[in-house]
Amino acid sequence: MGSTYEARSLEGGNLKGSSKEVKHGRTAHNMSSSSLRKKSELVLVSKLRNGMLRQFLTNLQEVLLGTKLAILFPAVPLAIIAQIYHFGRPWVFALSLLALTPLAERISFLTEQITYFTGSTIGGLLNATCGNATELIIALFALSQGKIEVVKYSLLGSILSNLLLVLGTSLFCGGIANLKKEQKYDRKQADVNSALLLLALLCHMLPLMFRYAAGNTLPAKTQTLALSRASSIVMLLAYIAYLVFQLKTHREFFEAQEEEEDAEGEADEGAVIGFPSATAWLIGMTAIVALLSEYVVGTIEDAAESWGISVSFISIILLPIVGNAAEHAGAIIFAFKNKLDITLGVALGSATQIAMFVVPMSVLVAWIMGTKMDLDFNLLETGSLLIAVLMTAFTLQDGTSHYLKGLVLLLCYIVISACFFVMKTPLHHPNILNTGIGSSQGAAMAA
Repeated sequence: MGSTYEARSLEGGNLKGSSKEVKHGRTAHNMSSSSLRKKSELVLVSKLRNGMLRQFLTNLQEVLLGTKLAILFPAVPLAIIAQIYHFGRPWVFALSLLALTPLAERISFLTEQITYFTGSTIGGLLNATCGNATELIIALFALSQGKIEVVKYSLLGSILSNLLLVLGTSLFCGGIANLKKEQKYDRKQADVNSALLLLALLCHMLPLMFRYAAGNTLPAKTQTLALSRASSIVMLLAYIAYLVFQLKTHREFFEAQEEEEDAEGEADEGAVIGFPSATAWLIGMTAIVALLSEYVVGTIEDAAESWGISVSFISIILLPIVGNAAEHAGAIIFAFKNKLDITLGVALGSATQIAMFVVPMSVLVAWIMGTKMDLDFNLLETGSLLIAVLMTAFTLQDGTSHYLKGLVLLLCYIVISACFFVMKTPLHHPNILNTGIGSSQGAAMAA
């Protein structure tokens, strides 16, 4: 099927009339990323007589030039060159972080292309797995190097960024752009994601409260670790139930906005590359993301020292903003168009996926590696997560939106960012990792 389609796509430039079943494999993440894509002109490529060369150049053009972020692709070879020739490590970090932005968007694009050929269920599972591939890969490399704090900070930052920065900016900009229109969204999807986020919050708070209640003893630390691993298993089971809920039993909760897109004639017209090509490109780009993620993890401390800011600020604030810039921009664009269901699907969907899948998976992978990672994110970090989840849940409770709701969420993110900016937490200080005090107290003692 893939080869047949590729021949047709080379002749016509696109394939229209995808079935409704295939389109149902798309998620809000795909639709958000598609807002940053552009059609490639295949006039010159289509004139080539060699079929294999024409096919290769067509795929190359669609993958590398089919996005408005193509201007950032030169950062990929520059980061590799900077690492090979031992340029300043802060340069390696900055270039690698910048290069991850277009790669994350292209992984979403390639996942969507594969979805057209696999059907809605397998496509939905693929989207659920690859939706936050960058965060997961960075977490795995950080775990392999024993940098548990970087894992915790980066994953916490991704949740905070989606709930406060992305959602807040989207609601604010959408409210300003649609002052004379009533902005509404379907509460069903928001309620499901809010409930899962509250469950994730509980699983984060229990180890913290248990540590304070049990005291700073070795048995208490062992029990906290065991509680975190058990909670991670529960969270993964809840995430599996969420996938069944989303893809099978209550699919209509997550398709209303997509059907509206189809009715307006703005939906994606179909796949532009074939299944074998999309799979090969996906594997290749995932390998590049893995390489750049290793660079990011290995140079983050040097970058923090060189720039005079803390590792916590870089991990919690900078990494999520730059790494998911494409997806975030798409969410804001749809908010401008008064299509908040897609915006909520991106922001809440990403936060839920990280909280209920990436975080517990990191704990279990660390367990397999023999690394003692738990769900105790310390007092300040867990408190920030608590405020973010509660603020989001209260903001979305009535099914309507206006710019003031977005402004409040955005201001919350700014205050939290300022807090982590002024907090100079040593990454490996023993008072933070091995005692019962919170991270802010440990930083004060270190000073």
